[in-house]
Order: sequence, then C-alpha cells, then structure tokens
Amino acid sequence: MKKSKQFSVVLAAFMLASVMAACNQNASGADEVPEETTEVVTETETETAAPEEESAEILRIAQQGMFSSGGIITSAVAGEYDPSQSWKDTTRAGNTAHVDHANIFYQIPAEENGNPIVYLHGYRQSRMCWMMTPDGRDGFSTLFMKNGHSAFLVDQPRRGEAGATTEISEDTELDMWYGDLRKKDEESGEYYYDEETEKPETAQKYQPGDQAWYTYYRIGEKMTKTNPKSQFPEGEEALNQFLRQATPNTGNYDKVIISKAMGEVMNDVKAMTDHKAIFMAHGEGCSVAWDLSVENLSAIVAIEPISVPSTSSVQYQKLLEANIPIVIYFGDYIQDGNSELASTEYWQEVHEKVTAFAEQYKEDGGDCTVVDLPEEGIDGNSHFMFQEKNNQEIADLIEKWLGQHGLN
Repeated sequence: MKKSKQFSVVLAAFMLASVMAACNQNASGADEVPEETTEVVTETETETAAPEEESAEILRIAQQGMFSSGGIITSAVAGEYDPSQSWKDTTRAGNTAHVDHANIFYQIPAEENGNPIVYLHGYRQSRMCWMMTPDGRDGFSTLFMKNGHSAFLVDQPRRGEAGATTEISEDTELDMWYGDLRKKDEESGEYYYDEETEKPETAQKYQPGDQAWYTYYRIGEKMTKTNPKSQFPEGEEALNQFLRQATPNTGNYDKVIISKAMGEVMNDVKAMTDHKAIFMAHGEGCSVAWDLSVENLSAIVAIEPISVPSTSSVQYQKLLEANIPIVIYFGDYIQDGNSELASTEYWQEVHEKVTAFAEQYKEDGGDCTVVDLPEEGIDGNSHFMFQEKNNQEIADLIEKWLGQHGLN
C-alpha cells in the first residue's frame, strides 16, 4: 500500500492533542464504543527540534479522542443510598463503582493506511512512553502515524488514567504503595493507626528505585553513567524526564483483569476502524499479547517481552493456528553484558526463553522472528529502545517487517 507523506511533529503537538481529546472525552459507559466523530483535519505546525531543518512540517490528524474499554461495575454496598448525605456518608451505602477498565487515547491520521496499531506500555509506564522521548523528539506513535498507522494508546487497568479500582495495591515487592493500614472507630467513624500494629517502614510511601531500574533497563550500571555506545539521550534533563514517566499500579497487578480489558480494547478498535489491529507492546505488556483474541489481531510486535507462553499452552496453539505473525526485538548489553550484574543474568535468561519459543513457533509452521539489534549493526540500545536517539532507525526496521507482511 502507498505510504503517506512523511511528517515531523514534536511533543508539544501531542500534548495539545491530549488536552483537546480530554475535553471531548466520550461520556458513554465502559462497554460502549465512542460514536464516530465528524472528520476534521487538525493541523499542528511546529518547528522541529533540529536547528538545521529550516521549514516546519505538518501532521494532519483526522480524528482523535479518548474512551474506556472493558471493566466492571461493582455490586452496590449494602444499605440504601441516602442522597441527602451523598459523599458525607462514609459507609457508601447503595453506591457502586466503575473500575478495572482500560483507557485509550486515539489519533487517526488523515492518510491512514488501514493497519491501526494498539500500543500497550510495560511495567511502571503509561501510554506516554510511546508518545514522546525524554529529549523531545517524535515518539513511536508519531513515527508510525507518519506512515499511516492510526494510534490507539492504552493505559491498562489500574495504571495511569485507568487507575480506578476496588483496592489499593498491597504489592510491596517492587515499588508499589502499601494499602491503608488504618483502623476505623465504629462509634465515631474516624480512622486511626493502632499503636500496637507494626507498620512497615515504607507504609503509605512509594518505594524508591531510580538507580535500580536504571541498571535493570541496561541504560548503564550506575546513574548518569551510560553504557558504551549508548543510544540513551544525553543530559541531566533527558534523564529527569525519563525517570518522571514512571507511575505505579493503583491496585494489585492482575493479568486476568488486564487481558480481559485489552480484549475489549481490540474489539472496540475493530468496531471503530473496521480493521484488525497490530498489537505493539513493551516488556511486561507483551505478556498480554498471547491472550488476545485472534479475530481482531493482525500481528504482534513485542519489544523485549519478559515472558512468552508455553509451547504446549492454549495461547500458543491459538496463535499458531491463526497464523499470527510475531516479531520480537532485543537491544544491546545482553549477551555481552557485565556478568557481575543480576540484570545481565536476568536478561540472558529472558532472551534464551524467548528465542526457544520463536524457534519452536517456526518449527511448528508459524511465523516468528527474533531481531537482536546488535546483529543488525544497531548498537547501544537499552530496554527502552523506542525512546532512544535512534528510535527512527528502529521504527523503520519494524515498518519494513510490517511491509513484508502486507501491513502498511
């Protein structure tokens, strides 16, 4: 298919689009697909970040908006709702809650190519990771919209703008918040801390982890000292912006809830566009890909997945029988990483499992490719390759694969 004209737009364009979308947020229930909007071309004109480029260019977006998919409505709290008290009634008698849905911000370019991409973030991230880079260049969703791919950017249940849930997270292993440890006085209705209750040191606090994740992501061994040949954007401000992308779960991580909501996302995207979607995910987000219904799925693009399905699983057989093509990308510092780092051993084990999965998928007649960027002559990329200085080169590599499968 013919690709659309190449455009360039900086982060400010997406921020403006996000605000506009929020102002026109669909007001329907979580299970409803937003009505198709009247096509209006939004032209965003900005000077590019590179000073040597003299002229500004335009990205035309025909439609954009925001909606929720999936989720549940809780049962009403015991008792009868008293409208005279409303929020003052702390028992919440008779109240329900709309929770555990996914939230989607979408943009459809004026010259869309009929192959939308659904983007799902990984651990500690939100949809923003696809929309921008730490140094203000085009994010992946912009780069692929240049080629005509509509963008459906997801915040998974209990994350980002889909934070509504029934219980505060009590997962303390990594960097979540502890749940509320207060007790309620039955007579006064007031909450208090029992002095006899041992309160964890980090109770009600966010577990620090900047340095830990910096190493885990393979950006460098110690903060501000990147690995050799690193493609991570230079400078303290870029690092500051990157670290401030992190956001925790509001509720405990539940893959079943996330997978169910993502299935609804894929249904809604098909209903809106009349096309199956490419599913592009990162890290932990890739684990949901294997659970998706194949009826609405055209391909899987997995960026450093931390897990793959067992080759004897229902998920594996479903993908194989539907002949879903899969491409998996890994960055640098894995095989040649510092053996003294726990993160090196971890990523080597992940890579080994993923490679074994891909080989079996191909042996069984499926289409699965593992791309190690260093073997393609692309060095210096971390776990966040899609935000790094050469993200255009990596996007081009993915687009080439999509083209080989008739998806652009």
